Amino acid sequence: MKKEYRISIRHLVEYVYRSGDLDNRFRVATSMSEGTRIHQEIQSAYEADDEKEVFLRHQMEEEGITFTLEGRCDGILHRGEEVIIQEIKSTSQDIEVLKETSYPVHWAQAKCYAYIYAVQNNLSSMKVELLYVEKQTKKTASHRRSWTVEELEAFVHEVVHSYLPFVRLQLMRTEEKLATADSVSFPFTGYRDGQRKLMGAAWKTISERKNLFAQAPTGTGKTISFLFPAIKQMGLEAGEQVKKIIYLTGKTTTKKVAESTVRMLVNNGLKVKAVSLTAKDKMCEGPVDEYGRVQCLYEEGHFDRINEAVLDILAHEDIMDKETIQAYSHKHRVCPFEYSIELAYLSDVLICDYNYLFDPGVSLKRLFEEERKGTVLLIDEAHNLVERGREMFSKTLWKKDFLQLQRDFKRANPPLSEAAKAVNRYFIDAKKGMGQARIQVDKEKPEECIRLIEQFMLVMEGELARSGESAAALLDIYFNAQAFLRIAKYYSEAYVTKLFFEQQNMGLKIYCLDPSANLASMSKGFAAKIFFSATFSPAKYYMDALGGDREDYALSVPSPFSDQQLEVQILGLSTKYKDRDRTAESIAAAIRINASDKDNYLVFFPSYQYMLLVTAYLEDLVETHEVLIQSQGMGEDERAAFLYAFEKRQEKPVIGFAVMGGVFSEGIDLIGEALSGVIVIGVGMPQVNEDRNLIKDYYQSLGVNGFDYAYVYPGMNKVMQAGGRLIRTEQDRGKLILIDERFLMKKYQALLPALWTTCLKRNEQ
Repeated sequence: MKKEYRISIRHLVEYVYRSGDLDNRFRVATSMSEGTRIHQEIQSAYEADDEKEVFLRHQMEEEGITFTLEGRCDGILHRGEEVIIQEIKSTSQDIEVLKETSYPVHWAQAKCYAYIYAVQNNLSSMKVELLYVEKQTKKTASHRRSWTVEELEAFVHEVVHSYLPFVRLQLMRTEEKLATADSVSFPFTGYRDGQRKLMGAAWKTISERKNLFAQAPTGTGKTISFLFPAIKQMGLEAGEQVKKIIYLTGKTTTKKVAESTVRMLVNNGLKVKAVSLTAKDKMCEGPVDEYGRVQCLYEEGHFDRINEAVLDILAHEDIMDKETIQAYSHKHRVCPFEYSIELAYLSDVLICDYNYLFDPGVSLKRLFEEERKGTVLLIDEAHNLVERGREMFSKTLWKKDFLQLQRDFKRANPPLSEAAKAVNRYFIDAKKGMGQARIQVDKEKPEECIRLIEQFMLVMEGELARSGESAAALLDIYFNAQAFLRIAKYYSEAYVTKLFFEQQNMGLKIYCLDPSANLASMSKGFAAKIFFSATFSPAKYYMDALGGDREDYALSVPSPFSDQQLEVQILGLSTKYKDRDRTAESIAAAIRINASDKDNYLVFFPSYQYMLLVTAYLEDLVETHEVLIQSQGMGEDERAAFLYAFEKRQEKPVIGFAVMGGVFSEGIDLIGEALSGVIVIGVGMPQVNEDRNLIKDYYQSLGVNGFDYAYVYPGMNKVMQAGGRLIRTEQDRGKLILIDERFLMKKYQALLPALWTTCLKRNEQ
């Protein structure tokens, strides 16, 4: 079989030439960001015959492998008989500090472009220019060199040769993946009810390069139902193959399920490289600085060792989870988090949080268009992505940050102090304009504020480039301002600008009311997307909120469990905010009556405050039960102890009080006698506030029921998730009690799972 490998020139030279410390590399990457506007300013001054943004592609042989090198050159300048390849690099560093030899990787990139152009145009030699532009001052520094085509050819072959060990490993494992994906068998002896339907829908969706919204209740085996068809399509003929699967989830528990499912397939003979990403603060080990950031032990010399570390783990491991990546990071002394990101791009199956794809500040930006075309997205518990999307595409600036900078740098860096003062002045003027109001909402984009932040960032980047170790104090403000500018680019009719006061501080928030268009934009270009959840009701709401369109498929399969496994009751007490003090004692009495003195129960409330109000009437339960109350900010050990209490056998039954939408209402499995009853108090509505009302008004303006979109549907999803903790297997039996008079209304019952309504109808007979 003919061996071929395609690679971007930029990636090639960055792989071969990277070296040095992680911290230094980070500061260079921050200050050497592309600066599209500066590129355009330089290119606008080109002469008539000059070319800009020229795509170049070249094929070459190296030890039996055909390489396709490709990239986009900033500029090709024609000066009489002379042709010059120009690479433009914007920087926040002092231009006087940059030497001609400061960044060999920049010369390497330009030399590759020069070689390709020379070969394609039969030129015997080429000139190369690196043009550095200081962002703040627009000062430039130009460095030119000349090479013969023979010298350039030798250089390019040397670079490609250095890349060969990695390429050989990649080609070998690609062959293994194709062969085993085709032959791997389903890892279970049979199929659950509804599972074949889910798998068939997934296969059809991926084959047709479409999108699917699937409601798959607990017990249908949704993880393997969507993973397996995607894996099988990795073994198809070229052109139809799935090249990569990205499994996205918002919960650690569901991430673990995905990891174990892939491990089952690997144990069944599948040869893929699966990587699971974990947040930096949980991956890196080292001292925590005064700003709460972990100082990784292996920052120094990270890039000197990373290539060897990558080759080692790819050669010896198929499943690269947190523990495996950390073990190899210790072996090679590389930062485990940066190591995991490197491996993420090389994986066949990537398991990660939503933000690695959808958050514009975190997303895996090196997934090129061609890679996207062969990548399938599997989005688990996708009902959570609506609120997460709002958070990702909203950002707040705080007045105090700029006031503090104004004071701190008045002498040390007057230009930075003045830039911060200008932003602080913007807040002062806005405050005067608000009069006595505490909140002001505007539909217009805050253009003046954005302009001031852009000016502030130019000066701030210069300070960071000069500051060295002392820059740590500025990073939080820098990154927040950077994120604000990034999010501002998404501003549309789905946004509002909100000025508000909070705890003696003033904030300006660009608030995303509807993340659907942004979510669709961030996931554009992928082969197929499958959004799935046990609680996608109503389907239209989630398709609207997650960026679906009319051509997308929608599917709902029934619960595989019998109505004989579940008893459902409704108690018509009011849990509305205005009635809570009046009915708290009655609700406590209902809990006491229904909580068995033999079985374990979980009781869910819509808020911590309400939970404490009601449990104050239940202090005597400690005499007959082991009482557990979820606290805010519980650590991992505390959460584990809470759940373990249900699983261990003890003299007293356990009753746990928790909050809907919290860590115990999703993604936990308490099987058999560990949990025999669940009580859900209230319809889960978010607290009525200014932000929620803005969402309500926005959706109302689109012609749908804004109150339902802002309050009812998100609330009822929490109810369904909480109640869904009860029946997890075909052997489970239990009692579900819903306390709220609104559960008696047809509107709310229509949103309940079909299994619950069947049980309710049985009660009426």
